[in-house]
Amino acid sequence: MYPNFFPLPEMALYYQDLASAALRNAGQQTRLAAASQVPPSFCLNGKSIAIAVGSRRIDRLDTVVSELVAFFREKGAKPFIVPAMGSHGGACAEGQTRVLASLGITGQGLGVPVCADMNTRRIDRTDDGLPLYFSAAALDADWIVPVNRIKPHTKFSAVIESGLCKMLVIGLGLEAGAAACHRFAVSRGFSFIETAAAVVLKKLPILFGLALTENGCGKLYTIEALAPETLIHREKQLLARARSMMGTIPFDCLDILVVDQIGKEISGIGMDSNITGRHRDIAGDFSAPPCPGRIFVRDLTRDSDGNANGIGLADVTTARLVKRMDREKTAVNAVAAISPEKAAIPVYFDTDWQCMQVCIHTAGIENGSDARIVRIRDTTSLQYMEISRSLQPAANEKGGLKQVSSWRPWDFDANGNLFDFYPGN
Repeated sequence: MYPNFFPLPEMALYYQDLASAALRNAGQQTRLAAASQVPPSFCLNGKSIAIAVGSRRIDRLDTVVSELVAFFREKGAKPFIVPAMGSHGGACAEGQTRVLASLGITGQGLGVPVCADMNTRRIDRTDDGLPLYFSAAALDADWIVPVNRIKPHTKFSAVIESGLCKMLVIGLGLEAGAAACHRFAVSRGFSFIETAAAVVLKKLPILFGLALTENGCGKLYTIEALAPETLIHREKQLLARARSMMGTIPFDCLDILVVDQIGKEISGIGMDSNITGRHRDIAGDFSAPPCPGRIFVRDLTRDSDGNANGIGLADVTTARLVKRMDREKTAVNAVAAISPEKAAIPVYFDTDWQCMQVCIHTAGIENGSDARIVRIRDTTSLQYMEISRSLQPAANEKGGLKQVSSWRPWDFDANGNLFDFYPGN
């Protein structure tokens, strides 16, 4: 059933210098940012405040949200949490509450309610015909404060991508809003996010947006509170900064990319296409550096709660990932995003060794020992990666790459599965 034995190249661990000074005191910076938009004379006593939180794993998000809650309570306000994650979490209140809990955001921990009601109300329609939906729980608040990271999106490139504007238009639209927006984007693209966000900012009581950026190591870099009237303009500037700090897989053409884990808290499609270079979408399939011929995904994160959206971007995976996969939850998310192809299950095998053999066999490589292979933990953890010996000349030419282990054979356990390689695991 499986191909004959193919040799695998020796691998070495490399360190990639992605250092930018991480924010030291996230809690203090959160308070300073909030205070910049809520002066002492501004009365919040008795006011309800919906703090909108998404599904992504963001460095110290729990600390940021906790300090924001404390700040508002000290002002006499009544903060509460609302999910702002479209159809994630199975598009149900229980699932979205679990997603928040996996990020350290719980009602018990924060001492405030988590209102994961999936009901929405239509608030308006853009000039080009897009209906705008919004969380009913958030609409019932006196003020709304979205909290999100600004970063490049996995599906499109524009002056506004992932961040506060997208959260206001899609995330807080919950399943109804996400479905409407993604259907609209099939024929119109995603440039509507800016104009739709402008409608939301004008129509609804947005107190401010809390914008987070991370450095190339996935650590908090800045926290800013953006006033509604400047939010769109400033988000464009922050996106440009975030793009410049992103980690990369710094090679032009790979035979095989091994990704140890995918998950919704890592990326909306499990693994970031800006990193893997592989795009598969109704608008067209294409590949960009590192242009992997084959992608092997080993596992699904526990925090993804069974949502394996994005597995359709892989060529090969394991039976254990498929077993962990909640097919209904994955399908709901993929269909809502108008990307059913990203939920397609690739060929899968019982062991990592079998998967690697299939990758070598089908990648058009004459000699497996010469294969150009990179192994990463996930697309947000790029400070360390394993590379094959054939990539050594290219690595030596790259600035910021340093070999930190000797060359060594692939290390499989008695069951034919790989050991963790990432330092600190």
